Amino acid sequence: MILVAGGTGFVGGGIVRELARRGQQFAVLTRDAARSADRFPGLAITYREGDVGDPSSLQAAMVGVDAVIGTQQFPNSPIENPRKGRTFEEVDARGTENLVAAAQAAGAERYVYLSAAGAAPEGYHWFRAKWRAEQAVRDSGLTYAILRPSWVYGPEDRALNRFLAMSRFQPFVPLIGAVGKQMMQPVFIDDVGRATAECLDNPAAANQTFEVGGPDVLSMSDVVKTALRVVGRRRLLLPAPKFVMKALASVVQLLPGRPLTPDAVDFITMDALADPADMSEKLGLTPTPLREGLATYLQKID
Repeated sequence: MILVAGGTGFVGGGIVRELARRGQQFAVLTRDAARSADRFPGLAITYREGDVGDPSSLQAAMVGVDAVIGTQQFPNSPIENPRKGRTFEEVDARGTENLVAAAQAAGAERYVYLSAAGAAPEGYHWFRAKWRAEQAVRDSGLTYAILRPSWVYGPEDRALNRFLAMSRFQPFVPLIGAVGKQMMQPVFIDDVGRATAECLDNPAAANQTFEVGGPDVLSMSDVVKTALRVVGRRRLLLPAPKFVMKALASVVQLLPGRPLTPDAVDFITMDALADPADMSEKLGLTPTPLREGLATYLQKID
């Protein structure tokens, strides 16, 4: 039995669909099974209740589990809300430590962790939190695989789809920074799902760390332009200077729901590069070009 922590989220949902396609036996860890019941129409999903922030809630959820996939994120990531415990430190770092301990106690054998491109022991706190989670997995004694995805896109993502939504009703699309100059290797959600599922069974994945990126190295503005071309729109890309957005975020973070924070502005304007060569060689996976991935769903909804 595989337990997917974070399986109701965007990335986790892609993994769940791939596991279902492969006929794997799995359950999704959720804090509220009733609220998650309609998450995957057409799929018969088993839910187990538990919270990565509450170690005592994980014991029952781990019964019969021999592999764990950790892809949990806090709501509205990367906009942290410390008052509600929605931070990289609490969910990524401490949450993974709790899951690893529960997996060890349950006698699980394998752990696949979805980290992020750039995870490191120094630098921004979200990179340090991801690194701390990785270390917990590496030191667990379980057979592990760590995946570090670049910028993930797909039908349910909240980034690129937000830009496309703006383009429906206005002649321009605002991009934070110098017209979206941050560099990335956008990776299709289906490729992330395939890479994760492959790590469960492929011996070449044992105790390995893989960067997961697409074949295209693009700026954010190029990503948006490509998406606009796929849906047949021409829009002007307007810069929203980073210092202005951080100043604005310092004010609006005080509003209910914290719609934006200065840290989130830093997060979304950073480079996100991930070389997929090792993934392709050892797991036999060929990443999907951006335009091909977008065409699988954008042409159908626009």
